[in-house]
Amino acid sequence: MLKKLFYILVFLLLSSQSAVAQCAMCRAALSSSEQTAQAEGVNSGIVYLMIFPYLMVAIVGYAVYRLRKKQKAAL
Repeated sequence: MLKKLFYILVFLLLSSQSAVAQCAMCRAALSSSEQTAQAEGVNSGIVYLMIFPYLMVAIVGYAVYRLRKKQKAAL
């Protein structure tokens, strides 16, 4: 089970590299143009999209914490 989880984690980390590079390229392309309002909007959108993975990890972590706490209380 631990080996399977490790492979899934490695896959997720490697697959996210292309998305990070793409966002950096978009940011550089828009920052160099003279349309600063559009560039700021895209940059804000990138930051907005970055919140969700962290939020999902926090929710799963909290659920696991509650489940373990409930199991210890039942003993």
